[in-house]
Amino acid sequence: MYIILVGGGKVGFHLARALLSEGHEVLVIERDRRKCVSINDELGSVVLQGDGCEAAILAEAGASRADLVIAVTGGDEDNLVVCQLAKGKFHTPRTIARINNPKNESIFKKLGIDDTISSTQVIMERIQAEIPSHPLLHLASLGSYGLELVNLSVAEGAAAAGHKLRDISLPPQTVVSLIIGADGPRVPTGDTLIQIGDEVIAVTRVESEDALRAQFASQH
Repeated sequence: MYIILVGGGKVGFHLARALLSEGHEVLVIERDRRKCVSINDELGSVVLQGDGCEAAILAEAGASRADLVIAVTGGDEDNLVVCQLAKGKFHTPRTIARINNPKNESIFKKLGIDDTISSTQVIMERIQAEIPSHPLLHLASLGSYGLELVNLSVAEGAAAAGHKLRDISLPPQTVVSLIIGADGPRVPTGDTLIQIGDEVIAVTRVESEDALRAQFASQH
């Protein structure tokens, strides 16, 4: 597979090295002369100095025969231009753009970019994978009383979902102080109905956290 990488920074360099090690034909386009020299020294003659946002440079790089163009510069606008040129002018079968601002992802998709990669989103997905699906989050520690102020999300299938607060088996010395639902925050009473998606703010003892979490996490 012939792959053009636009952007010879750390991301581009390591990606190029990985792709080369897998036997792909790779060409890196980079504007900075010093980076070009460094890539050339490390990876061999796989770099073209120039601006990947220019059609002439992409043409020189052989974009018309490329199987894949990947834009990994530090600028979202540049990455968008590169991929649009590759798709529109050189009919590259597939383009991938690095996105530094996750808010731009929908714009890239609407403009025909095949795939986007957001380092922010990748990190967030990794964090979420390491956290229980419906976590208990610590908000504050209440001094020497052995109490914690915590936040829980009511999950689908949770034991508490669909029940009034008075009917929920809360651990001893646990007080639900605030519930934030679709209609905004409210101070709960015994008649307050707990619904899926509610955010529950509670005070509980440290040793009771697991029992409290069990009431609001999914039972599936």
